[in-house]
Amino acid sequence: MKKAEKEQGVGPTLLSAAVLSLALLGDVLIYVILPVNAELFGVTIFWVGVLLAANRLIRIFAYGAIAAFAERIGPRNLAIISATAASLSTLAYGLTTGWPILLIARVTWGLCFASLTLVVFAYAVEDRSKAGTRVGFSRSVQQICPAAVLLLGPLGAIAIGPTEIFIVLGVISTVAIPVALLLPKEGRKPKPKKTQWLPTPNRFDWFMFIAGFTVDGVFAMAITLSIAEVSSINSAMIAGGVLLGIRRGSEALLAPLGGILGDKYGTNLLLFWSTLITGVGFAFLAYDSLYVGGLLAVLGRSFIAALWPAEIALRNTEETALRRIAIGQTWRDVGAAGGPLIAGSLIATISLDLIYWSMSLLVVLGIWLQRR
Repeated sequence: MKKAEKEQGVGPTLLSAAVLSLALLGDVLIYVILPVNAELFGVTIFWVGVLLAANRLIRIFAYGAIAAFAERIGPRNLAIISATAASLSTLAYGLTTGWPILLIARVTWGLCFASLTLVVFAYAVEDRSKAGTRVGFSRSVQQICPAAVLLLGPLGAIAIGPTEIFIVLGVISTVAIPVALLLPKEGRKPKPKKTQWLPTPNRFDWFMFIAGFTVDGVFAMAITLSIAEVSSINSAMIAGGVLLGIRRGSEALLAPLGGILGDKYGTNLLLFWSTLITGVGFAFLAYDSLYVGGLLAVLGRSFIAALWPAEIALRNTEETALRRIAIGQTWRDVGAAGGPLIAGSLIATISLDLIYWSMSLLVVLGIWLQRR
């Protein structure tokens, strides 16, 4: 069994990452489209924040149950089920309006993302000596479809409509189902130990919380609103999509490099500089340098996303690495869920500049928290 698994090489890791990449199409674009088109989806700006956070909130409590489910059915079957449900959730964005059905779709997607993330990590850490490289290449593959849809999706939304674009993406994302069928029936299953629904965080987990809260949460929701203040809604969708697309694209390009460098030199120093660049980016955003600040923030966050799983693997034993990665992902999700909720509640009363300054200070705190 072990010999057969080792002969599979990196193939299952890349295939599982491709499934997740295709499944992500609807989720990544909704962060660009929904905030500036809330009325077309039949929701208020408050519900925009709730909907953008819902998928992450459910993941906070779902990882343990999903891991147990994966132990029973295997990663391949879990990937097939999740790919199917992800396509349906994306179709729902385009076919329904009003917060109740959209909320169900977002919760469904959150469960799909948690499942597919565990599947990718399970295959990637089969060979711990190459975990950084495998995680890096899996992150690269994972970001291909999101980067493409963030760059082209806003143009499609302008051409055929902000809701209709999700029907198209839902159909395209069904390609993930046959890709999932190509995964080997045998493979390492996620086996985290039983733990609390919300595990107690260590210092690095708090760093992951900050990374999720600032860039994945607040920035992802606020950037299109910031640009819309100085331009049209269509321009804001395009510019916001480009900035978030650069994050995905740069992660696709930098993740293999980050993984290789992490395996060779260690990831701690690279994490320091990546976090510093992210904090500087938020400072530029606070000074209304939206494009420079946005570019720095997404580039810094791209390196962080590529480096953190390998850093956790290096800090832990083979037996505990996957569990600690799952915990780190959980706390990133806590932060990423809290970001839109806080931003959606405060934007009407607090300036975006002040919000960006607060995010910059939080990121600086993250530099201290990530130290070994």
